[in-house]
Amino acid sequence: MNYYSLNKKAPIVSFKDAVIQGIAPDGGLYFPERISPLPPPFFKNLDQLSNQEIAFTAIRQFVSDDIPDNKLKEILAEVLDFDFPVVPLTDNMGTLELFHGPTMAFKDVGARFMAQCLGYFFEKSEEEVTVLVATSGDTGGAVANGFLGVTGVKVVILYPSGKVSEIQERQLTTLGKNITALEVDGTFDDCQRMVKKAFVDEELKKYRRLTSANSINVARWLPQLLYYLFAFKQVQEKEQEIIFSVPSGNFGNLCAGIVAQRIGMPVRHFVAATNVNDTVPKFMETASYDPKPSTATISNAMDVGDPSNFIRIRHLYDHDFDKLKANLTSYSFTDEETRSAMLSIYKKTGYVADPHGAVGYLGLRRYQESHPETYGIFLETAHPVKFLDTVTSTIGKRLDLPTQIRKVMNKEKHSIKISTYEELKQFLCTA
Repeated sequence: MNYYSLNKKAPIVSFKDAVIQGIAPDGGLYFPERISPLPPPFFKNLDQLSNQEIAFTAIRQFVSDDIPDNKLKEILAEVLDFDFPVVPLTDNMGTLELFHGPTMAFKDVGARFMAQCLGYFFEKSEEEVTVLVATSGDTGGAVANGFLGVTGVKVVILYPSGKVSEIQERQLTTLGKNITALEVDGTFDDCQRMVKKAFVDEELKKYRRLTSANSINVARWLPQLLYYLFAFKQVQEKEQEIIFSVPSGNFGNLCAGIVAQRIGMPVRHFVAATNVNDTVPKFMETASYDPKPSTATISNAMDVGDPSNFIRIRHLYDHDFDKLKANLTSYSFTDEETRSAMLSIYKKTGYVADPHGAVGYLGLRRYQESHPETYGIFLETAHPVKFLDTVTSTIGKRLDLPTQIRKVMNKEKHSIKISTYEELKQFLCTA
């Protein structure tokens, strides 16, 4: 499988080169040359397969030219060593829990998969690559944990000062070794702009070989399609048509779900649920894409004003607005609505949702008002304890800290404060 830039001004590359480069030289995101549907019996018999068997069959077409089957199976065994349960809440609704990994966030799978791929690509090389990544919350911790101690890889994480939760900050600033955290005086969009600028900085390339571990990187993005297959495996006997509601920030997770649909997963529709950073919901109303500065919310991992992966989604529908609208609905919700949803879910079902999952729940409920015949799954993308103050103040229940969280809370934070791209460049050139 080869990959091309969506800007169409860069050479076609292999999966390996797409992963190592992160973003194409012309600034475009890489995209697979083809997406081949799997045979229908594969989906009918998912309940007879393990998650590792499902993952191998689904992801193989995207990586097989560069990763042999035996190595791919080893990688997937390392990556998929925790559960992905669908928890039923009502007769027509459940939530897919994606927080049972080491950093308790959905990004653990993509970060670990990419780390394993890079480790394989560089295991016999004397070269070194720097993973440069911006985070609005959970990406940083997942990447830091996934790449910790990987030979030949250094990790530099940019995060917006004061705009991630304390637990999220601890997860990306306390590990040391090959992990460095840069605390940016600005928003996530500022962090992301710096990262994108670094990738096309020809002078910087003389000092560092850069790649990214945001969902702009194909090795971080594509494995997320597996979540939807694992969920479908658990609900495929439902008589209703299946829909997914995805709390969306940078839109990589939703895009991967649409890829799962393209390889043959029989689901009816997707809902993109956002907080007040409503660039995509507005686009779905007007067909006009007008990015704007991000606004801070209690669902901070979704505080993105210009989502990188939405270009991949539009590409999947040939930039045909009507085709996209037939398969995707998008809604935005305020913090007040999010808190109300968290409390309502808890009172009605006893389930504790984090602010991001609550946004997904709201999107699903809104869609089902006019489509009550469907069975909906909203994604719980992070453990609620990662947003402890918000959850506790909203539902009035104190949560116990899981082992994964307790082990980082007493570690000392180490970060380097920066404000401008020039400071980032100086660090990368001299560190």
